[in-house]
Amino acid sequence: MKKNMPYIHFAIGMVIMMAFRFIPLGVLPNVTEVGLQVLGIFIGTIYLWSTIDPLTSSITAIIMLAFSDFAPLAQVIAGCFGSPVVVQLFFLMIFMGGLTNRRLTAYIGRWILTRKFIEGKPWVFTIMVLVGTYVLSVFIGAFAPIFLFWPILYGVFEDVGFKKTDAYPKMLVLAVVIAALAGFPVPPYMSNGLALLGNYRGLLASFPTLAEMPGVMVSNGSYFIGCFILGLVNVLIVVAVMKFVFRPDVSPLKNVTIEMIERNPLPPMNKAQKIYGVFLVVFIFVMLVPSVLPNLPILSFLNANSLIIATVLVTILCVIRAEDGPVLKMNEVMGKDFAWPTYWLCVSAIYIGSALTDAATGIVPFLNTILAPVFNGMSATVFTIVLMLVTVVLTNISNSLVIGMILQPVILTYCANAGVNPAPIISISIFTVLSTAACTPAASPFAAMLFGNKEYLTSGDVYKYSLTFVAVEMLIILVFGVPFLNILL
Repeated sequence: MKKNMPYIHFAIGMVIMMAFRFIPLGVLPNVTEVGLQVLGIFIGTIYLWSTIDPLTSSITAIIMLAFSDFAPLAQVIAGCFGSPVVVQLFFLMIFMGGLTNRRLTAYIGRWILTRKFIEGKPWVFTIMVLVGTYVLSVFIGAFAPIFLFWPILYGVFEDVGFKKTDAYPKMLVLAVVIAALAGFPVPPYMSNGLALLGNYRGLLASFPTLAEMPGVMVSNGSYFIGCFILGLVNVLIVVAVMKFVFRPDVSPLKNVTIEMIERNPLPPMNKAQKIYGVFLVVFIFVMLVPSVLPNLPILSFLNANSLIIATVLVTILCVIRAEDGPVLKMNEVMGKDFAWPTYWLCVSAIYIGSALTDAATGIVPFLNTILAPVFNGMSATVFTIVLMLVTVVLTNISNSLVIGMILQPVILTYCANAGVNPAPIISISIFTVLSTAACTPAASPFAAMLFGNKEYLTSGDVYKYSLTFVAVEMLIILVFGVPFLNILL
């Protein structure tokens, strides 16, 4: 029976995908016939992601969308693989796969393990990894530190004797994504944070009573400082939850000394590894510095064209030759070091998220119809608390950027009627909608990567730990973040 379970799960997923189109119109207000089809495919895909392998589930979802009335096959394919985020993800995964292929991650991991101040201190090591992930996410982007630290951690776990089924490796692999997500909304000058702040500033023109309020325009500096501190607090609290709530066995790290590790020294780095190391430094530099100093001529160009940086570096690494061929061995990387299930899961999750919020589905008006009566007559504090709870639920079932944009007119309408400055509420909602999208494969590409990492995580592991960490994050946002941003902004 157990051997046949994948077939049973697949059949159930297909039934869910096809059954929704038979729901009578009007049962879900404003949702169109196309919307019912897309909603069914979305829920069926969630089921398949959670029960069978992510590659099969993701390809099935794309095929079902192509057979729906949402869009013809050519448009679905273009939408899946033509997204700038998907293209960036593809080349970034190749670049980071090359680090593993050339075993550069072993040298980076060995360097981390041989720092004297973390010797015998597993939780100092944990903080170093997660704060490092967070800082890189803030200044470079959330994808890069995940692809950098995951292979490094795999090497560390193997070196010190952890098994893939042990609790600590599972938690740390997942916590890296949580830390990257915490840094994702922080920079106001790049990615989704920039998009949502820009959308808010544009919407203010439609609310003249709000536009005249002092302090209503969120400054980049205040937003960055407030969200950076809030994100850092969240990361440190996640470490505390790991240590004091889950309490995994960390003795393999605790018992390791630098002398033990150095008994098995790595061979000297060869030419290809040194070249790849230089390119890794270049990659971090060109992703980090332009975002900090975006107005300098050359740096402004790099900042505006950050999506193609990984593409250019991959191309150059394929051209440069070492003793055994190209520095980046594309065939080997694509064959064994490229995470295909994760890539396909991200591709399908991003496209399904955009399909759910397409005007043809009517799902956005449906959400507005449901939410508007909920917020009427609330005090500002209660409104903010309820809004954050609604935000967490919605961002974990659809595209976080679109959910953020849907909620902004709701926030501004409430603030205009209540005479409340929307700046703090908008800022905390941007941070919440982008940082807590970790509990389902459709929540964000980063969450999709968790469900695609079958080497260390089962779907049950992801739900267990991500729900806990997000619940703790929500508590910190409500208890610390809301009053802190109200004072700061």
